[in-house]
Amino acid sequence: MRLLLATFLAFFCALTVHAVKREDFKECHQTSFCRRLRAIADKQAAKPDFTSPYSVSDPKRTPDTDGYSWTFPLHSALYPDVNFEMRVDLLEEGIVRVRADEVNSPSGLQRYNETAKWVFQGEPRIAKDGADVKNEADITTIKYGKDKELELDIVHKPLQITMKRNGKPQVVFNERSLFHVEHYRKQVEKPAEGGEDVKVEEGEEQVVFQNGDEIDRSWFETDDKDMFKETWRKWTDSKPKGPEGLSVDFTFPGVEHVFGLPEHASPLSLPSTVGEDSYYKEPYRLWNVDIFEYEADSPMALYGAVPLIHAHSKHSTVGVLNLVASETWVDVAHDKDGVRTHWVSESGIVDFLILPGPRPVDLFEQYASLTGPAALPPHWATAYHQCRWNYNTQDEVIEVQDEFDKADMPLDVTWLDIEYAPHHRYFDWNKASFPDPPKMLDDVASKGRKMVAIVDPHIKREDSFRIYSDAKGLDVLIKRADGENFDGWCWPGSSVWVDFFNPKSWEWWTRMFSFPVWTDSTPALYIWNDMNEPSVFDGPEITMPKDNRHVGGWEHRDLHNLNGMMFHNQTQAAITVRESTPKRPFVLSRSFFAGSQRYGAVWIGDNLGTWAHLAGEAAVFLSNSVAGISFVGSDVGGFFGNPSTEILTRWYQAGAFMPFFRAHAHIDTKRREPYLFPEPVKSQLRDVLRLRYQMLPLWYNAFHDAATKGHPVIWPQYAYHPTDTKGFAIDDQYYVGQSGLLFKPVVTEGATETSVYLADNEPYYDYFTHTVYPASSKPRNVTIATPIDRFPLLIQGGHIFPTRERVRRSSPLMWQDPYTLTVAIGRDGTAKGELYSDDGETFAWQEGEIVHAQYTYEKGVLSSRHKGEWRKDNAWAKKIAHVGVERVIILGAKKAPKSVKIAGEEVQFAYEKPQGGKAGTITIKNPPVKIVDEWEIVIA
Repeated sequence: MRLLLATFLAFFCALTVHAVKREDFKECHQTSFCRRLRAIADKQAAKPDFTSPYSVSDPKRTPDTDGYSWTFPLHSALYPDVNFEMRVDLLEEGIVRVRADEVNSPSGLQRYNETAKWVFQGEPRIAKDGADVKNEADITTIKYGKDKELELDIVHKPLQITMKRNGKPQVVFNERSLFHVEHYRKQVEKPAEGGEDVKVEEGEEQVVFQNGDEIDRSWFETDDKDMFKETWRKWTDSKPKGPEGLSVDFTFPGVEHVFGLPEHASPLSLPSTVGEDSYYKEPYRLWNVDIFEYEADSPMALYGAVPLIHAHSKHSTVGVLNLVASETWVDVAHDKDGVRTHWVSESGIVDFLILPGPRPVDLFEQYASLTGPAALPPHWATAYHQCRWNYNTQDEVIEVQDEFDKADMPLDVTWLDIEYAPHHRYFDWNKASFPDPPKMLDDVASKGRKMVAIVDPHIKREDSFRIYSDAKGLDVLIKRADGENFDGWCWPGSSVWVDFFNPKSWEWWTRMFSFPVWTDSTPALYIWNDMNEPSVFDGPEITMPKDNRHVGGWEHRDLHNLNGMMFHNQTQAAITVRESTPKRPFVLSRSFFAGSQRYGAVWIGDNLGTWAHLAGEAAVFLSNSVAGISFVGSDVGGFFGNPSTEILTRWYQAGAFMPFFRAHAHIDTKRREPYLFPEPVKSQLRDVLRLRYQMLPLWYNAFHDAATKGHPVIWPQYAYHPTDTKGFAIDDQYYVGQSGLLFKPVVTEGATETSVYLADNEPYYDYFTHTVYPASSKPRNVTIATPIDRFPLLIQGGHIFPTRERVRRSSPLMWQDPYTLTVAIGRDGTAKGELYSDDGETFAWQEGEIVHAQYTYEKGVLSSRHKGEWRKDNAWAKKIAHVGVERVIILGAKKAPKSVKIAGEEVQFAYEKPQGGKAGTITIKNPPVKIVDEWEIVIA
């Protein structure tokens, strides 16, 4: 056993060669269903006039709803004896949902139909009014939306569904006749020539007829020896249900750019995967895997999967959410008429939703209405986190805390990787190295800080380990195909996995985190869920066999991409309720799916400390953010390798503008805590850490928008400027919330200047120097000096944003500190912004215990008004009633004011006139105003 585990450890820890082992992961041609279903597109390309064999009959109102919902009998001329059914729901906000499934199958088998159950925050509401419906001439037409600008055309024969806006097609389902559902069938024996039996599928005839025309069944079904059992390398997939794949195509007319399909290390604007000039030769794969040393530019699957795509033009935006949790491959093809996509999945029902837009912000809100907005994190979680594999002793943890203090560097969270647990028995502590965990946690908490410890899903298979014995006794472990508990290899050696789809596991898992049970934990300890794809070292593609069984008899193939989210969900639920007053949890997850934003943060896994990985990360963050997963970051400095001080400095600068800001490193890397470096590197790292803390109010505003509106924490260029065609493909710069703060990381070795793209007719102000880049009616690139201690950080004119300039050792210690308001005057002489504040740790914000100020600047008056409905006498507002504004900085003032008054009383100010390219600036120090009050500052 020790030798085998050592072999796996060597495989996962080797640092001599930094390259993903591609042979450990499949390509499409190595997977039976992908070979079969992707080939349909090749045949269609050779015969583009092919007519789909699928059709529907006239609809009937769905009996279980009184809203706009219809059921269509669905037919396939390929298999006239197989019964299908299609359901179309018109949901609130103009969203359309289409489902199709096989019904009354003679096999008695059922396709997996529970993906939506775990993804949606609640059952979507079917619209009850506001639509006009017509059924005539084999077409069902539904007009809906404001002024009936939206239209859904369902052509019955051959089946095709088109969503239009103002008469223009936005998305077309089955435009290329690639739709196909592999029905359940039996495998039967037939005698072969020479007397040897061969296995073939039932109903082998290859020619059928549709409207008198011959249809070659092999168009959709090929003679694939792996349809009923599949072997890859040393593993065999038993496939007890046989083939059950899905093929769907969505065409987006008139667009050049599609976004989404995370998680991939690829450009934000998804390049083509088909054709001679395609950027990639493989489809984008959605299959959550533990991919070791992944490539910086590839369509290979990573740790998460969200089957959501946005198609965008300057005229409108539309989205498709394809609710399939099985392995899925997506081809993207760009041509002069638009973008065509082809999705093939291994199992599940057809269940897709069309999000109508028409703007990116509408898509964000529509998606959040289905899957839920992001959780509002505890305030401290938005600050700086320090991690490595591993801090090995209790003394070392305290030493790290002390060294940050000595270096005057802020820190909120220290992390523990797998070595804190003896033999990787999570929840237990190695008492030789951590003799008194509660004391350690209390010492850390005394400085306002927290700790995070890893709890992975693999459970050491050892009878003396309480987690294993409990799970076995409750019978909540994932099973093998033969019904016995599955065991595989991971960090503890022989391991088992809890089936978190099983409700019997939920209360028990919650109890495991309670303080009476986990006696060595305290309220200062939070959790990291790693390896939850799940990672299985001796499994196919370093994960679990597809024919493993979950509760309800579902196979792992059906719900693999949901697995990590279920683990994340139950852990955050447990952390939430462990105190009498529920606290906002913090649980980091590596694996995710649609809806994971409800449960916390993610990071993008085992990156390398190279320029290429640093350069590609912004696109990954933005892609995740488009799909709702915007509390995202990377291992600052790279997980693998020993980056130069230049790379490390640039990575910290980038990290300060990641929603999740954590440094992390492999166990074999050199120690690289920021306080360890000589000057001037040490000061450069200190400055960027302090900058993050100064800007925490700005970040918290963005996280609040994510939690209440479903907006991303960081905004890609195309979403922030949706009509600027030149900026749609830009993915190396982004905006923090809707604050107007534009950031671009420096990702080139030796860069002394960096070009930034400005899309709009507004002035932009350099955050550090107050240099102004004037408004222009045309998009432009500006060049900014970026020596090693500088990077592009610009404020878009027209915005006001709050900062806190007094940085303390941790963010909770800053709660009484005053704010600075920076006013960046826009082209029209106005500006606006806001400040959101709450207690940062409980759910009292949902009951109105907040302060939310709206700031405006117009005609020389800076005013503060209450935003929304909150009472000044709420508990939080009263607690911070003394907190004021210590400075107001107004950028873009063309001349000195005659006076500055508050409530008729003059206050002191300073004025710097515009010169040398710098903006004119008015600075008002210590104005007698509080953030809980409404007030005006009059600048004459």
